[in-house]
Amino acid sequence: MTTPTLTLNSGTAIPQLGLGVWQATDEQTETVVRSALDEAGYRHIDTARAYDNEAAVGRALAASSAPREDVFVTTKLWNADQGYEPALRAFDDSLRRLATDYVDLYLIHWPLQNRERLLRTWDALEEIAGSGRAKAIGVCNFEPHHLQLLVDRGGMLPAVDQVELHPHLPQHHIREAAVAHGIAVESWSPLGGTPKSGWGKDSKPNTLLADPVVTAVADKHGKSPAQVLIRWHLQNGLIVIPKTVHPERAAQNIDVFDFALDDDDLAQIATLDDGTRVGAHPDELNMGAPD
Repeated sequence: MTTPTLTLNSGTAIPQLGLGVWQATDEQTETVVRSALDEAGYRHIDTARAYDNEAAVGRALAASSAPREDVFVTTKLWNADQGYEPALRAFDDSLRRLATDYVDLYLIHWPLQNRERLLRTWDALEEIAGSGRAKAIGVCNFEPHHLQLLVDRGGMLPAVDQVELHPHLPQHHIREAAVAHGIAVESWSPLGGTPKSGWGKDSKPNTLLADPVVTAVADKHGKSPAQVLIRWHLQNGLIVIPKTVHPERAAQNIDVFDFALDDDDLAQIATLDDGTRVGAHPDELNMGAPD
């Protein structure tokens, strides 16, 4: 099984489907990443400093039979480390924990409300990219006005904007802004997030996996609701990183290349767009920001 790739504006090829490890413990991370690489055929792993499992990802990479150069590794800069010098130090620390001398993609995890510090952070990421220790750099949770801040600044543009994105929140305005500047869009919480509760001011628990529209499409194709949702992201040209700690679920999530959603399926899923979030809106969050 070969996952299709997209070519980023940096020239780097990114597998369109990867494995996320948010909220996974070290033990869970090592187990699922090793299985995903060696058994399920994944070649894209997404972690972050804030997940506190970079070291576990590094151990799984080292133990895997997959050559390092064949695995696309993403990690992210936490808000507390924003600013020029702090970001450079934090990147070195992430490489040390991952036990690698480069990452394929380094992202700013959230936009700061302090725009001057945010721009100094981007200066640091440009330096990191120039050194070759990050093959591509990008951002997470940037609204169009955040992206415009970098466009107006000049210099390198993000290769990726990773945002909450699923059929309840298809983020058309972000996708349009990103495409206009050659920025790829990557979906976090692509299956709609946790069924337990939302964690933003106006967020709600995920209902997508049990939604009658999604389950009907799944029944039609003989697939799981998760597989239908992943296929929706792929067919929309998005990069998608569903999270799981279960090796069998990871294997199922990547088994999505033997069917396609038709126009009627896509039209039905489009009716689910209601703007519902499971996470916080970026303009309302300054979590972990430095003083």
